[in-house]
Amino acid sequence: MKRAEEWIGKPMDRVDGRLKVTGGARYSADMPVNNVAYGFLITSTIGSGHIREMDTSEAEKLPGVLAILTPFHAPKMPKGSIKAQSSNQQTGSEQSGGQSGTSGAAGGAQQQGGRGSGQQSAHGSQFGQGSTGGQGGGQSGQGGPQSGQGGQSSGQAKRPPDRRIHLLQETDVFYNRQPIGIVVADTLDRAMHAASLVKVRYQPSSPSLSMKGEMHRAYKPKVAGGHQASPDSEQGDLESGWEMAANRTDHTYITPIETHNPLEPHATIAVWEGDRLTLFDATQGIFPARKRIADLFEIPVENLRIVTHFVGGGFGSKGPVWSHVVLTAMAARQVGRPVKLTLSRPQMFGPIGFRGETQQHLRLGARQDGVLSLVEHHGVVQTSVFDEFIESVGIATRMMYACPNIGTTHRAVRLNMGTPSYTRAPGEAPGMYALESAMDELSYKVGMDPIELRLRNYAEVEPESGKPFSSKSLRECYRVGAERFGWSKRTAAPRSMRDGNMLVGYGMATATYPTNRSPASARARLMADGTAIVQSGSQDIGTGTYTVMTQVAADAIGLPPERVQFQLGDTDLPPTPTSGGSQTAASVGSAVLLAGQALRSRLVQLAIGDRQSPLFGMSESEIVAHNGGIFLKSDGRRGEEFTALLARNGLPQLEARVDAAPGDEKTKYAMHSFGAHFVEVRVDPDLGQIRVARYTGVFGAGRILNAKTARNQFMGGITWGISMALMENTLIDPRTGRPMNADLAEYHVPVHADIPALDVTFVDEVDPYVNPVGVKGIGEIGIVGAPAAVANAVYHATGRRIRDLPITLDKLL
Repeated sequence: MKRAEEWIGKPMDRVDGRLKVTGGARYSADMPVNNVAYGFLITSTIGSGHIREMDTSEAEKLPGVLAILTPFHAPKMPKGSIKAQSSNQQTGSEQSGGQSGTSGAAGGAQQQGGRGSGQQSAHGSQFGQGSTGGQGGGQSGQGGPQSGQGGQSSGQAKRPPDRRIHLLQETDVFYNRQPIGIVVADTLDRAMHAASLVKVRYQPSSPSLSMKGEMHRAYKPKVAGGHQASPDSEQGDLESGWEMAANRTDHTYITPIETHNPLEPHATIAVWEGDRLTLFDATQGIFPARKRIADLFEIPVENLRIVTHFVGGGFGSKGPVWSHVVLTAMAARQVGRPVKLTLSRPQMFGPIGFRGETQQHLRLGARQDGVLSLVEHHGVVQTSVFDEFIESVGIATRMMYACPNIGTTHRAVRLNMGTPSYTRAPGEAPGMYALESAMDELSYKVGMDPIELRLRNYAEVEPESGKPFSSKSLRECYRVGAERFGWSKRTAAPRSMRDGNMLVGYGMATATYPTNRSPASARARLMADGTAIVQSGSQDIGTGTYTVMTQVAADAIGLPPERVQFQLGDTDLPPTPTSGGSQTAASVGSAVLLAGQALRSRLVQLAIGDRQSPLFGMSESEIVAHNGGIFLKSDGRRGEEFTALLARNGLPQLEARVDAAPGDEKTKYAMHSFGAHFVEVRVDPDLGQIRVARYTGVFGAGRILNAKTARNQFMGGITWGISMALMENTLIDPRTGRPMNADLAEYHVPVHADIPALDVTFVDEVDPYVNPVGVKGIGEIGIVGAPAAVANAVYHATGRRIRDLPITLDKLL
């Protein structure tokens, strides 16, 4: 008999597709809750200072207003306040001065003169959701202790630290749009109107808003971003590598502030029933969120349930717990009824993270034959004055190319802005833009094709650790991509290709992303009617988790997908990690696979021990599960259906649960995905307008669970990479720190007309070491290298190297 049918890898339609296109998919703000009230945030209108007074009297007179919580009226939360970071700039009571005036907080509150004394603080929790020490914690002499529970085992992904959040426990203001109040009313319109009537009097101080202006205060963090790696690394002799180089590049590359803009804004509904809390929340991590929020409210974790059935995009912004989530629960407890809060689009800029500005200085040196003698990468990134997040721009540089002399450093500058946070491929996206741009520049110095230069310096083992790669298909990605794109038609000289009046440029770049995995659990239950319910908490952030887990479970159990129901998005289900770091398929997929296999094994054991079964006395290795039954491998006519087996043994159902976790595989192997981007741009030489005309992306990312949803993920990453190269830039008012383009009219992102048909494919890659399901995760690698490929193509077309993203027409003219 042929082996069991395999659903893994097939381009199966999304199982939740019909719900989404018919409006049946309920996102967090859509959940039906009786007697719900509406919350609306009040946010600060200064970049730094102190709140002297919040006059709520006029707002409280409005009909339907149920409560207005401010730092002067909010319930006290013992774990809701910590010291601000203040190592390298003055904040809080250290400053004085200002001007007077008053107006509504929601509309544009004026600043108040005179700086009072008092100790500044920022809200947050010192307990970790399993975060490693350092990133969320204070530097020496900078205030609060580190959050978290220490380091992770080397075999699992690093858990994200908790962000420090503002819960109305102090009157200090650290950035523009900081949450400083919440209004609750019986309708959303009344809540918004009331918020606009709250008058705020400030004592302002001068905010620090310029990376350039604060570079002299850059400091060395304890760790580099979510990787929790050392901020600095050095191998070999850097100066010797520079001196022996026949060809050199030495340039600085800049990426601006970029803001997540998922289609679904952040939203929370909070429902208290006694001391039990239910949250319907747009989050990428229901279990870490439950742990942190329960700690803040000092309730047992089992008294808090979080439900997230659908997430309309997150891109990292919905990973941490932010202020509005806790404030919604606080307000619901205060008014004694459920409260719903949805952030407005402008409120999505500032208080929920963003990709911070980076300035990266790269020095590359190569011998005359193109072999690298030096790779040096120094990154300076922004963080906030009250917290710390480090965009780990140099991490990929440590493992990308074979070179005897590699050095990386990370430094941070504290600014009066919200805390940067995880944004699709944090660290790798801006870091590989700089490295791959520098490699392109070096290729012109050496006089070598950009692909050949990369192959000349191909790393057969991970340079930093010396460990072998568990699998690496990058050579194949280069070969396949070049063939599909037609790279051989490229002429080497910049500005040498035209189509009519248009300048034509070809560019390429490498992609990479680490393979991550964390502990996860799953339960598989076979019902008497032959259907299966498979459960694993997790969350589907739009990537297709419902679908691919259905496919994994179907194969593991031996059922067709239409007879498998996969349930997720509820903390009542088996626990899973945050959907971030491209780890969901590896973590949850491994748990689902093993749970399904355990259930299938129980079925087989039941049959071979049942004298009435045609498989009685056989060994498990001789039996295959297929299409809802178990049969002999050698004789497909001998076997029985699951339903008959359960019925004969009087079982209404059969269940198996598995807790899966990584082992020591990361101590033995370096685990990364790789890929290659190829892009053609057309540039109008008179107007400077840039159009992406063609795009090819080829990736080696282990086992592909669903060809259709995987291609969709790669296309999404590439689209964002094009956007990063040509469009995205959060503009900050240099006087107040307020985002000036905080809407989708002024914050530019691509529309369909901006993106050509994307040629995306993946090479076959079998990795027996990475995890039980053999996947590497694909949510983030698509964006890595894409901005560099576009920038390199623009240089080839025009002969002008733009090192400051985004590449806009004014920079070309």
